[in-house]
Amino acid sequence: MPRKKISEFRAKTILATAFGQKYDGVEVDLRQPTTKTVDELATGQTYTVKVDQAEKGRFKKGLVKLNRKSFEVTADLAELSKLGFDYALIEPYIFHDASAERYLAAELVRGGLRISSAAAGGVDIESNSAGVEQFVYDAKQVVNKTQVPEPILQKLVAVCETNNFSFLEINPLLIRDGAPVILDAAVEVDDEAEFFSAGWTGADIRRPRARQLSVQEKSALELNDKSQASFMLESLNANGAVFLLLSGGGASVTVADEVSNLGYGAELGNYGEYSGNSNEQETELYTKQLLELLLASNAPHKILIIAGATANFTDVHATFKGVIGAISAHQKQLADQAVAVYVRRGGPHEKEGLNMMSSYLDQAGLRHEVYGPELPLTDIAAKAVSVLTGKV
Repeated sequence: MPRKKISEFRAKTILATAFGQKYDGVEVDLRQPTTKTVDELATGQTYTVKVDQAEKGRFKKGLVKLNRKSFEVTADLAELSKLGFDYALIEPYIFHDASAERYLAAELVRGGLRISSAAAGGVDIESNSAGVEQFVYDAKQVVNKTQVPEPILQKLVAVCETNNFSFLEINPLLIRDGAPVILDAAVEVDDEAEFFSAGWTGADIRRPRARQLSVQEKSALELNDKSQASFMLESLNANGAVFLLLSGGGASVTVADEVSNLGYGAELGNYGEYSGNSNEQETELYTKQLLELLLASNAPHKILIIAGATANFTDVHATFKGVIGAISAHQKQLADQAVAVYVRRGGPHEKEGLNMMSSYLDQAGLRHEVYGPELPLTDIAAKAVSVLTGKV
């Protein structure tokens, strides 16, 4: 279930429709002339202009312009375009007292839809996390721990379910006359559910502004282009503590999401996967790129999770030979940095592969735990992050 962000324009349109409201935002493609769009704005109205491209922390980065007159919007759009963004959003500015701002989020987790809320919202919500209440929503036994009216909460839950939202964050949220006023919204969807959703399409998915790729990311991309197998490597946090060597797209999402659900999303050093029955040499080259990112991290404790679901065709023994080859090339550095290795894998020749991996890690003097498909895939994440909590 790959989670992808859709545009704020589409998210707000879906939410407004659900509440019987009219959304007056305007989506702007900055790659096209914007003169006609600006000319159609009412001169007596002021506007909010913001980047609409899956960019985090927009307000603090100066990517949200508030209370702008129509003649100022042109310059705002030109500035965002020069910064390399492709999409922007223009909407009427809503005057309000900052003390009325609330925070509300819903995220799909194993137990259901987890609701997070706070009486005080706004751009500093992350530094005020102690005020955030969380609970898993249960329609049969509702315990509304938010200050949001129950009818609004129920409708938001229904919107998430109907539109296959994996994540919804409204911050800030205002309540006026018993109705929601959504000032800012972020939505992630299950992109494999596009066929079942009437509210959004693949065209609504937004990707962050293109960034400079690391040497390791470029190498993985080149490997992917040359191979019949698939390789993807994305650096998330150069000084992260948890690095992922995962086989298969489904497994990669499952393990990464579980690390995040356990509260260590910010510690993820990378995201990615190899799949399509890569051979030993390809797997070794890919693993070396990942290990270079891991070893460059300044995190005091580091974890490498080597995992995957139970493969149908990928030879576990052959790919593990490649993984071991890469680890051998960096064995001393990994030992010096006390990197802990957690393995969970299944598939053709799994017994030989797992035994080989366990024996090698013993010989290399690396702290490790090795499991086959008898261990649920999500549990390997919990075992691994226990190193960071000091519970092992």
